[in-house]
Amino acid sequence: MRVLYLCHRFPFPPVRGGKIRPFNMIKHLAQNHEVVVASLVRSPEEAEAGQGIVEHCADYLMEQVTPVGAWARMIALLTTTVPSSMGYFYSPRLARRIRERLAQQKFDLIFVHCSSVAPYVRHVAGIPKILDFGDMDSQKWLTYRHFKRFPLSLGYHLEGRKLEALEKALARDFDYCSCTTKAELETLRDFGTETPNDWFPNGVDRDFFAPTDEPFDPDAISFVGRMDYFPNQQAMQNFCDQVFPLIRQARPAARLSIIGAEPSPAMLRLAEREGVTVTGTVPDVRDFVRQSAVSVAPLTIARGTQNKILECMAMGVPVVTSSAAAGGVDAVPGEHLLVADSPDDTAGAILKIMGDPAERERLAAAGRTRITSHHSWDSSMVRLDRIIEACLQSYRRS
Repeated sequence: MRVLYLCHRFPFPPVRGGKIRPFNMIKHLAQNHEVVVASLVRSPEEAEAGQGIVEHCADYLMEQVTPVGAWARMIALLTTTVPSSMGYFYSPRLARRIRERLAQQKFDLIFVHCSSVAPYVRHVAGIPKILDFGDMDSQKWLTYRHFKRFPLSLGYHLEGRKLEALEKALARDFDYCSCTTKAELETLRDFGTETPNDWFPNGVDRDFFAPTDEPFDPDAISFVGRMDYFPNQQAMQNFCDQVFPLIRQARPAARLSIIGAEPSPAMLRLAEREGVTVTGTVPDVRDFVRQSAVSVAPLTIARGTQNKILECMAMGVPVVTSSAAAGGVDAVPGEHLLVADSPDDTAGAILKIMGDPAERERLAAAGRTRITSHHSWDSSMVRLDRIIEACLQSYRRS
């Protein structure tokens, strides 16, 4: 089977959330099928690094989008019914190359990851098409509006509503739709779409993110995530303002490491506080995480699966997270990870792990076991194969 696979971020190297899921799908599909990848890069450096995808697919179509061009297209869409974010992921050259490739070659399936690039093939007919929404992006924008001041709040609200309308329309234009979690799938179904749909989870590389015998620091807390991403920034600002002082009162030697690329000036200023380190980009996040007694993911805004939680659990590091972020992980609160939302409850959960070696060991083992059984890429790809087969069978019957 020949598959045209579109995704919104070039899927190699798989070093961030938006690249990990598509890369693992492409790697899996290429074992038995001829896969042509089409996606975008945003710098010459990303383009050079992305060429490594050639080892995992039959061919690829890559086009670079410049910041000026992306912003110009976004601004041009402000007064239209089309979401501005669609302009950020649109390349006229990539659109032309996709049309040419579809005219030149016969494809048996078109698979799209993320609604942002679905418009490239929205109106293609005669080929079964699957849209993997991953997350329902409209709901993230609608959540953002609660954390922004006017007039930005109005802008996020309008963008969210435009995205929601487009997501509903796109679902009707594809033959099958999928999501990352049960919660995201419920959102899609609440839209009233009649298109067949299902979900399959993100996985984690259990061998790469594995525990070691190296000792951990009982006073160390870690957070992992890109620090140019608003939900991560908000989570760490609130944590340092409201939670970390409570922890330091009870455990003065406690230290927090904020590990992630591209920290904003506001995030860098957090390092001026006693006990807080902001690392920026590091060669290997695993070294930092494994040394910590506990990893935190106190996100207020969280859609889909937080890969950072899966990876920390896979490394045998207990996780304390918010209800919002825990919803994207197939795990039982209190058994495989701890869930807390208020500053007092979050600080209490963290201090419990830091002060009780037996509890830490229990959560470390249970978390690792749960990831192995419920968030392996092997089991996730079995679900993906079933989705593809269901789509093809439905398409043949129509």
